[in-house]
Amino acid sequence: MTVCTYATTVLPVSGSGKGPDGWFTLRRAAVYLDHPVHAPAEHTLNIDLANPELGAAARVAVELDPAAARALAEAILAALDSAPPGLVEAPGPVEQPARAA
Repeated sequence: MTVCTYATTVLPVSGSGKGPDGWFTLRRAAVYLDHPVHAPAEHTLNIDLANPELGAAARVAVELDPAAARALAEAILAALDSAPPGLVEAPGPVEQPARAA
């Protein structure tokens, strides 16, 4: 039997997401491995991007199979790393994400 860890990383983010009511400002991301609601897989990496201040409609949920999640993470890092000097800010102090058990 395979059980979920319920280990969740929550961190502040800055960006925009598009929901049923249009674009909204993103304030929080939650990342966790769990059973999906919709994706055809036993376990997925789930990403919830939200602005809790705006209610449930200000949320974008993503469920990725583990291989897709790793490929996406690598593609994000590659895109950032390939940016010309000065285009992307240099990494500064990053607030440590909160981990919920």
